[in-house]
Amino acid sequence: MANSKNKNSIDYASAGVSIDAGDQLVKLIKPLAASTARAGADTALAGFGGAFDLKAAGFDDPILISGTDGVGTKLKLAVETDYHETVGIDLVAMCVNDILAQGAEPLFFLDYFATAKLDPEHAAKVVSGIANGCRQANCALIGGESAEMPGMYAKNDYDLAGFVVGAAERDKLLPNHKQMKAGDPLIALASNGPHSNGFSLIRKVIEISGLDLSDPAPFAPEQSLGQALLTPTRIYVQALLPLIKAGLVNGLAHITGGGLIENPPRMLPTELTADIDHNSWQWPEVFKWLEQTGGISNYEMLRTFNCGIGMLITVSSNDLPQTLQMLELSGENAFVVGQLQKTK
Repeated sequence: MANSKNKNSIDYASAGVSIDAGDQLVKLIKPLAASTARAGADTALAGFGGAFDLKAAGFDDPILISGTDGVGTKLKLAVETDYHETVGIDLVAMCVNDILAQGAEPLFFLDYFATAKLDPEHAAKVVSGIANGCRQANCALIGGESAEMPGMYAKNDYDLAGFVVGAAERDKLLPNHKQMKAGDPLIALASNGPHSNGFSLIRKVIEISGLDLSDPAPFAPEQSLGQALLTPTRIYVQALLPLIKAGLVNGLAHITGGGLIENPPRMLPTELTADIDHNSWQWPEVFKWLEQTGGISNYEMLRTFNCGIGMLITVSSNDLPQTLQMLELSGENAFVVGQLQKTK
């Protein structure tokens, strides 16, 4: 009979996967998704896919831009400190800042959460951070996936991945190489620290230092080392979208893996290069601590970390005063760090 159960039979739960826990998680995150609603999106979680109406979002001639990313080994610090509320912000930030560099407005986001054993309350803390990041980016959380995979992950470990879709009007796509010329200024937007890059190296420096994550951070004694290093990645959408829509931005470089060495060239034509004056800003104390404690070379620091700059902007010289004023009004710490020059 269909409903009979042999005393020796097994089920999915006995293999380590709880369908009930997955159902409970969906109930917990439904209000979180609803809090990210925006024009064009239905954030109800139940179907097999999420829909977005570009016309309702106000676009006339849109080009879709997509991006995907993860949080990396920063998650190890979240696990070791048992603090999971902000890594979701990191996840969203790493995705939306990337497509912003193409001139795109983030529209909707999907997440992937994988773990050995699904704890709905724990997973909901992670998703609350994702919802927080989506609200900061005015990006709807319209779906996602949770995966319980015993034997794949160690106890308490988990992984996160995200996928964002945005859109830009065809004539506002970035970079705009035609408008760039030698002498154009480079504007930096301050970072919150390492953001979500270089954490395998950071964890190695922690090991060298002999410090515990619960110890006061040498560079921020009012916080524990773990808390300070878990400071989430900044999301630059609200500050930069008005500039992009006003046609003031010619190029953006999100300073992620590859740091200030490899990312600026990604926004430039081959005939131009970024001439950055590395004496024009002070590295935040966390980077000084990493460099000194780990004995890391200056070049390796600049190739691995953002060193205090989360986003680099180039604008036409005539637009510099208006750009700086708008950034200041949006609450950004913006400063000129160099200019474009002809490639030698």
